[in-house]
Amino acid sequence: MDIDTDKMTPKEIVASLDKYIIGQEKAKRAVAIALRNRYRRTKLPEELKDEVAPKNIIMIGPTGVGKTEIARRLSKLTGAPFIKVEATKYTEVGYVGRDVESMVRDLVSVAISMVKAEFQETVKAEAEKRAEEALLDLLLPGSNKPVAGSSAGKISGAIAENAAAQTEQAAQSSTREKFREKLRNGELDDKLVEVNITKQAFPSIEIFSGTSFEEMDINIGGNLSNLLGGRKKKKRVSVKQAREILLAEERDKLIDMDRVSEIAKERTEQMGIIFIDELDKIASTQNKTGVDVSREGVQRDILPIVEGSKVTTRYGIIDTAHILFIAAGAFHMTKPSDLIPELQGRFPLRVELSALTSDDFKKILTQPKNALIKQYEELLKTEDVTLKFEQEAIDRISEIATEVNSSTENIGARRLHTIMENLLEEVSFHAPDLKGQTIDITRKYVDDKLGDIIEDRDVTRYIL
Repeated sequence: MDIDTDKMTPKEIVASLDKYIIGQEKAKRAVAIALRNRYRRTKLPEELKDEVAPKNIIMIGPTGVGKTEIARRLSKLTGAPFIKVEATKYTEVGYVGRDVESMVRDLVSVAISMVKAEFQETVKAEAEKRAEEALLDLLLPGSNKPVAGSSAGKISGAIAENAAAQTEQAAQSSTREKFREKLRNGELDDKLVEVNITKQAFPSIEIFSGTSFEEMDINIGGNLSNLLGGRKKKKRVSVKQAREILLAEERDKLIDMDRVSEIAKERTEQMGIIFIDELDKIASTQNKTGVDVSREGVQRDILPIVEGSKVTTRYGIIDTAHILFIAAGAFHMTKPSDLIPELQGRFPLRVELSALTSDDFKKILTQPKNALIKQYEELLKTEDVTLKFEQEAIDRISEIATEVNSSTENIGARRLHTIMENLLEEVSFHAPDLKGQTIDITRKYVDDKLGDIIEDRDVTRYIL
């Protein structure tokens, strides 16, 4: 179940990030090195291993330049537990808002889900086999019961009865096999059966001051789940739906959750990545006015987590000392130096991401695996409509994105989403009536659709 963290070198990590993120080489190199250092740490002697702390990173740059995407893609490459949190949703202890320790609990929950999914793959074949038998029991009640054998003291007079029972069982077995074949061929998918479904008594929601049901569960010794435990409810569903319900139940029965919890905890501590966005919003400005609830107090609450502390979760105590923290912020109104000195020291690496240029926008539109133009082409292809973008049109879209970003708020690559939606609104709306047609997107087409909006600055601010 262990993930091989040695499979990617820093160069390979950067090359993989290049498939989705344009530019920002410094940031990519920084995260690649931070990731590789985790593998290097595993090769150190035990007495030195615990002394090597992760080199946490602050990424500085305007919105929409790739900060979040770098962290998100990094977690997918490594298979590491990863969560993205907003610094602004946490408040100082004593005020209404989320407790900063909840970010660690959320990370453990992600790790549990990841490890559980891996275990589910290993028991998939056996679970499918058991689910099929359970489904046949629902379709043919009593068909799987063994024939009761005669006891030594009652042999006399039971032979004929036993023979008749065996004949009946053979007939039931034959019927069961016929149903099994129909079941596998999907012939019974629409037939209704009655299954028991576990319904949760209460949803897991936050109540006050960041106290969730999970945190309450921890505080009263793990008994809350039992007190509010699920209850069985019969429900008539199709065979197709019943198969999914029974398969999920059988998988859960086969999985050793203690082992899942053990692996998930270790993976959280050794490989976990927490991405804290909007860090600049909790930096204290020099000219403070009013109560500074969500700033310096939150920084002081986050500090122990980043430094390394023990956090109690429903799956056990998690040591945060070797979790990698990547923070990000635009830092328009504040600077990293406005953070409290202790927190600054826990983010030794600072990488500035550059604003996107017109050339960057061209690459974003066409080069990544999930390039915007490819997305729109594939979307409309489902309606049998072909979009054909000329290079001059792509150049013009990039120019408009650069121009609007410079004259209004700079929202980076997100501007392209707004522009593309406005550009293709009419085609998208009428697509069902355009089946079989090819729509040429030329420079003139772009100017015709967006020209009036761009010329009117006031309208631009609202629409683009």
